[in-house]
Amino acid sequence: MAGLAEPYKIKSVEPLRMTTRAERVQAIRQAGYNTFLLRSKDVYIDLLTDSGTNAMSQGQWSALMLGDEAYSGSESFFRFEAAVREVYGMPFVVPTHQGRGAEHILSQILIHQGDVVPGNMYFTTTREHQELAGGRFVDVIVKEAHDAQNLDPFKGNVDLGELERAIVEAGPEHVPYVSVALTVNMAGGQPVSLENLRAVRRLCDKYGVKIYMDATRAVENAYFVKEREAGSEGRTVREIFREQLSYADGCTMSAKKDAIVNIGGFLATRDEETFEAAKELLVVFEGFPHYGGLAGRDMEAVAVGIQEMVDDDYIRHRVLQVRGLGERLLEAGVPIVQPVGGHGVFLDARRFLPHLDQEELPAQSLAAALYVDAGVRAMERGVVSSGRDAKTGENHHPALELVRLTIPRRVYTESHMDVVAESVSHLFQRRAEIPGLKFVFEPKRLRFFTARFEPLHPSPIFEA
Repeated sequence: MAGLAEPYKIKSVEPLRMTTRAERVQAIRQAGYNTFLLRSKDVYIDLLTDSGTNAMSQGQWSALMLGDEAYSGSESFFRFEAAVREVYGMPFVVPTHQGRGAEHILSQILIHQGDVVPGNMYFTTTREHQELAGGRFVDVIVKEAHDAQNLDPFKGNVDLGELERAIVEAGPEHVPYVSVALTVNMAGGQPVSLENLRAVRRLCDKYGVKIYMDATRAVENAYFVKEREAGSEGRTVREIFREQLSYADGCTMSAKKDAIVNIGGFLATRDEETFEAAKELLVVFEGFPHYGGLAGRDMEAVAVGIQEMVDDDYIRHRVLQVRGLGERLLEAGVPIVQPVGGHGVFLDARRFLPHLDQEELPAQSLAAALYVDAGVRAMERGVVSSGRDAKTGENHHPALELVRLTIPRRVYTESHMDVVAESVSHLFQRRAEIPGLKFVFEPKRLRFFTARFEPLHPSPIFEA
């Protein structure tokens, strides 16, 4: 699409090997038709995730050499802390090895048995930590989020009526915080408007309830606000980003996304009591408060990445590259989640494979088929990711049954996007041949990571 030229140039490259179809058929069988279990050497274009798979800048690589690996009092920590305070506006921060470390600590501090945690659609690890702490997640996202074809520009918004109902029914004393994700991953990377965030803040203040944001992809959210929300078009992404976070009491962050690093995360808060409790648990589960789960050099890279991520030219290219892939697929008639999100294109497996029932795991099968077709690794985001009801043992059946094509930051060229678009379009022409899958191994928790499957019947899709 026009204006998509990269705002960077390449000075280091990693060789890729294009495997044969026979090799890929063998690889997917050995992986139990789970793309998470493929070896990276067998993958040509890796769109499994944008978490830790990004390309660091020359500034970040240089910063690694400044790493102060002191156990206590590390200068790297103080530079990291300063970056969080400046960009996020949060006075207190503890570093963690990645986002789920922050989710775990926050959940253990604030959630008690029987509590209710309202949120704008679940995320897998977030809900898992909330439930392990004794809480119960309640979805309060707007109904438009569950419709892949709905073009509402802010499908990540919180339904204020549903949120108030959840707070009143549970009792404010049993709502430790409202969990607001920026953007909403499981809905296809959909943003939340500033107007909605202000309204959520007012409602939570009314009942004395805290707000903690999942700020993992909040820069993309800020870009969409700049693009779509009246009154924000003339503002910088940095300014919008800071305002978004101003409505939160704190946030969890996987730095492996927005901050463009390979490892890292943090829990930030405005509340000193929560901060002190977080430091205590950090020592137990992660490390000393001045390094948490990170080396000094990692904190240096995060500090630089936090500054780079709010650069308008960078984030514009990042979002437009994702959107460009989505537009190519729409032109080919491929059903995807619309509007296209900020970190990936989500194939609508329900409409892509209408001959498969959700119990036949259509998104899992489509992800496996895409790998066999062209060596492109994607991720299932549907019934497998949703897990089972703890009481009945039945599969959760989310309205969205998706395959996520996640674009790492500053990694792939437009030629790579062409390969992805051609492969998906080719599979769409052969969609009737794609069979369902069944479980042959299923772990109790976060099953999408390590479950194994096999086809319900033979198909040329999975043959050499």
